[in-house]
Amino acid sequence: MARKPALSTDKLKDLGIEKLAQLVLEEAERNAGFRRHVKTALAGKSGPEAMAKLIDRRLSGLTRAKSFIEWDRTRAFAEDLRSLTDTLASELGAAAPGLAIDRLLRFISTHEQVFDRVDDSSGRVQDVYYQAIHATGDLVQKLTAPEADVLPEKIMAALGESTHGYLVDITQAVAPQIPQDSLARWDVDLKTAITQRDAEEAALASDDRFYSMTSQWAEMRQIIASARGDLDLLIALEVKKRPHMQDTLGIAAQLLAAGRKAEALDWVRKPGQHRFNRTDDELSPARVSLEAQILESMGDKAAAQTLRWSCFEAHLSADILREFLKQLPDFDDMEAEERAHALALETANPEAALQFFLDWPRRDLAAQLIAMHPQRWDGGDWHVLPKVAALLEHDHPLAATILYRALLDNILDRARSKAYGHGAKYLGKLDRLAGEADPDLPAGMVDHSTYYARLQEHHARKSAFWSRVDG
Repeated sequence: MARKPALSTDKLKDLGIEKLAQLVLEEAERNAGFRRHVKTALAGKSGPEAMAKLIDRRLSGLTRAKSFIEWDRTRAFAEDLRSLTDTLASELGAAAPGLAIDRLLRFISTHEQVFDRVDDSSGRVQDVYYQAIHATGDLVQKLTAPEADVLPEKIMAALGESTHGYLVDITQAVAPQIPQDSLARWDVDLKTAITQRDAEEAALASDDRFYSMTSQWAEMRQIIASARGDLDLLIALEVKKRPHMQDTLGIAAQLLAAGRKAEALDWVRKPGQHRFNRTDDELSPARVSLEAQILESMGDKAAAQTLRWSCFEAHLSADILREFLKQLPDFDDMEAEERAHALALETANPEAALQFFLDWPRRDLAAQLIAMHPQRWDGGDWHVLPKVAALLEHDHPLAATILYRALLDNILDRARSKAYGHGAKYLGKLDRLAGEADPDLPAGMVDHSTYYARLQEHHARKSAFWSRVDG
């Protein structure tokens, strides 16, 4: 089959201006998004102001629109929005970043009314808004000092009352590029706004205070504090949160980086909603990893190692074991690794052990574990077991056979007709693996021919499945 000729700038130039213009015109007639893109490019020939004026008309149309967009039109709608943000970021942004950011903020401010009229279950439209936020952060670097200085006021004017959360995201994107004096002024303005809003809402009945903008504004203050390097303010704001909402690990990590080790140790041991793993488990891998680092920085290596091993015993975390072994002398690490493998094989939680052996990786031990617990594996774990079985079927046919049988039994026992195609595939794999797996079958498992006969007996009426097998 002949290859299609590749397109390139040089080859397109060879077509000549008239032919290219005709092609552009024809495509513009068919594609509304492309037509708008061409019109914007033409307006750009008259300068960035003309381009901005044309984009303003598109933004006004987006603001006025009321019709609901069904799910089957969402992709096209998202692509149209993406074309708009691409034009803002690349074309207008290159010519006049200040004008581009003004319009990006205006676009981002439409998100609530847009989400009210679109079925965005796929998340495509939301992705475009995140793209606009990232583009705004990139363009801030190109602003003049006076333009960057007034950006906080523009952000608050456009998004200051947005309940969706994009206000925090845009702050995160732009704060590192804004002058320190401007950040300080922004923080003061937010602090004042929080105080005023708290006073206003204190007079409301509790039922009327379901949501307050102050939570977003406080989070923005923390982002600004980080950008200013004001760790004390960041911590002071964190302390004001309810204990279960405090990012204790995040604060501990920043304190450790700042050399404030004792404070870091206090924070890592506090209960809270840890953004690393969302759990209060004292031996969670994320918490233990950080606490062990802190202990080592304080010279207590023995305590750090004891903590890591306790965590491994509790969770069989491959990452924690790697950290533990890394701190051991040569040859001691080999003995400790063997001890860890033995522990995993003997655990009361084979599912966690299987994940550990796959992460390590030791597929031979994963296969051994599976064979040790042939009745343990839940064929309902269709999002995990097929991948594991596929990894093992070449070198470890017995383990793969155990998993494929579990998957197939689950499909047939539950009459999951939509999965019969997968079931037929699993049975085909069992046919091919039988010669190698049958001699090593553990007690309680029958050979393949007997297993096949039992399937035919117990599921004889599932004609839809057997037709897949015959096919």
